[in-house]
Amino acid sequence: MIVAPSLLAADFLHLEREVGMVNNSEADWLHLDIMDGAFVPNISFGFPVVEAVASVCRKPLDVHLMVERPEQWVERLARLGATFMNVHVETARHLHRTVQTIRDAGMRPAVTLCPATPIMLLEDIITDVDMVLLMSVNPGFGGQKFIPATIDRIKRLRELIDRTASHALIEVDGGINHATAAAVATAGADAVVAGTAVFGAPDPKAEIAFYHSL
Repeated sequence: MIVAPSLLAADFLHLEREVGMVNNSEADWLHLDIMDGAFVPNISFGFPVVEAVASVCRKPLDVHLMVERPEQWVERLARLGATFMNVHVETARHLHRTVQTIRDAGMRPAVTLCPATPIMLLEDIITDVDMVLLMSVNPGFGGQKFIPATIDRIKRLRELIDRTASHALIEVDGGINHATAAAVATAGADAVVAGTAVFGAPDPKAEIAFYHSL
């Protein structure tokens, strides 16, 4: 299983230390949640923090934009060296154009679905993206409980990917713990975002290693 610890749950007073832990762990990516207080009822961190993190992080950056008008940030994220730029289907008004712009900028395009957004909306974009992020909680805050219906959504998304011969990965974000991570892996997910489960653990590296072993 691909593991992307979420910086949102890190100790913001010691970000360099937290990123260093991720660098020295079995984590595959570092997940960055950018929130604007408009699309979601919270504000996380902006580009000055992302730039500082990027300067010390040795893992690929998986950037999740929970913002209105995500297309305006393509070039800036590309300059910072982001690997994935993940935009919400619900906010990207011209989704295909945004996906192509992300790829043209040298990043890997990904799209996100909120828990109540139908999987079928991906029918005409699934072969153009490198990853789909399924939110297993409502976006905006860490530490929420996993929504059980996500398991069926993973299975339906996996069927769509297989049917269309898409190469897209399935990533799941929200409420990840030992039990839910095992369940999403069995359902067909390729990657998990783990925030509180990792940064709140007594031994974060061991926690990352557990998810990586699934």
